[in-house]
Amino acid sequence: MYAIVNSDCIGCGACEEICPQVFRMNSYEIAEAYLNPIPQASEESTREAAKNCPVAAIILE
Repeated sequence: MYAIVNSDCIGCGACEEICPQVFRMNSYEIAEAYLNPIPQASEESTREAAKNCPVAAIILE
């Protein structure tokens, strides 16, 4: 699985809070997926982060 954070991100930090092993806030305070492909052990929390994104900015492939 791969995670992409699109330009709809509002920088709320929810994804980083839920799944810090995959998401972090960059220098512009916008989320980024810094670990791709997603390790199997992190897939569930990655899905949870995507589900909880208030603007649906996380795309999973």
